[in-house]
Amino acid sequence: MIEVAKRLQNVEEYYFSKKLREVALLKAQGKPIINLGIGSPDLEPPFKASMALQDSLVDEKAHQYQSYQGLPELREEISNFYKRHYTVDLSSQTEVLPLMGSKEGIMHISMAFLNKGDKVLIPNPGYPTYASVTKLLEAKPIYYDLKEKNNWQPDFKALERLDLRRVKIMWINYPHMPTGRNADNKFYDKIIAFGKRHNILIVNDNPYSFILNEKPISIFRYKDAKHVCLELNSLSKTFNMAGWRVGMLVGNYDFVSAVLRVKSNMDSGMFYGIQKGAIEALKCSDMWFQSLNSVYQTRRDLIWQLADNLNCTYDKDATGLFVWAKLPPHIKSEEFTDMVLKEYSIFITPGTVFGSNGEGYVRFSLCADATIIKEAIARV
Repeated sequence: MIEVAKRLQNVEEYYFSKKLREVALLKAQGKPIINLGIGSPDLEPPFKASMALQDSLVDEKAHQYQSYQGLPELREEISNFYKRHYTVDLSSQTEVLPLMGSKEGIMHISMAFLNKGDKVLIPNPGYPTYASVTKLLEAKPIYYDLKEKNNWQPDFKALERLDLRRVKIMWINYPHMPTGRNADNKFYDKIIAFGKRHNILIVNDNPYSFILNEKPISIFRYKDAKHVCLELNSLSKTFNMAGWRVGMLVGNYDFVSAVLRVKSNMDSGMFYGIQKGAIEALKCSDMWFQSLNSVYQTRRDLIWQLADNLNCTYDKDATGLFVWAKLPPHIKSEEFTDMVLKEYSIFITPGTVFGSNGEGYVRFSLCADATIIKEAIARV
């Protein structure tokens, strides 16, 4: 038998990949499963984006290989988007790189900067892909604690006590997934100074900043960020285009060009029509965000009601596409979510998927119609 690579020995199949097979099996058996676990937007993309994709199919260059750096007009529109919504100036020529989803960017950044045995600072709780990519590249995850008592922000004194030798990358993610907490100005100043002091690349993963959040922030609003930071962003949540796989990496030329050296060896450019649609999405006015958040506000109010019925508590100041809820004392996350799935045919996510500090919490997704959430409330 041909053996798989040793690097796979420390990497498990993604939780949702496995769990959704279980959910699909229950559905096949006739169980009326309500899925409140996955953050896959169910709303329509901007109409102009869909029309631009459709109209592009007759363009003479539509089906050819595309530039590894994306269409110039897409990079320009990303730059305009950052200027308009974040008050951040970016060169579309040297500081913007379109990606086939920001998840791709996590791998490409890691491949560009990590050697075997290097270390990576990873939030606990946090997006599981940070750790799995680190392990795939035979680097070492170093988890830093995020806890409710610190508003889900790192303890900088604790960070300084860590052995930071060989730490090359630190992943941060605000608005934070899964907790929905935002970071304040003081945090960004501190994290940039921390990266400069220890020569660590700070990567801000920023796909949730427009969902139920009145003040979207980019790390590049802060002094010296371009010296030590990169930022990932995405159209998936902001414009309901998750399946389109459109993301972006922004930062200074040296960092972005290093990632491009990896990316250009792994794909042959994003499909032309998707780029044309992305351009139109990025041009959306503030009315788009107001309409989108009106829907999510209604859904979140209902999810709060569902959480109340399940005796969970939550932070009403949190933002983003999820509700992070605390369980009653002495109840384990996975036991609770298994019980809810068995008793009520409702799938929600245990907090432990995101790290050990997620024990005692669960995550509800807002990616379900209000009528479906009402049905979940009725069941409970």
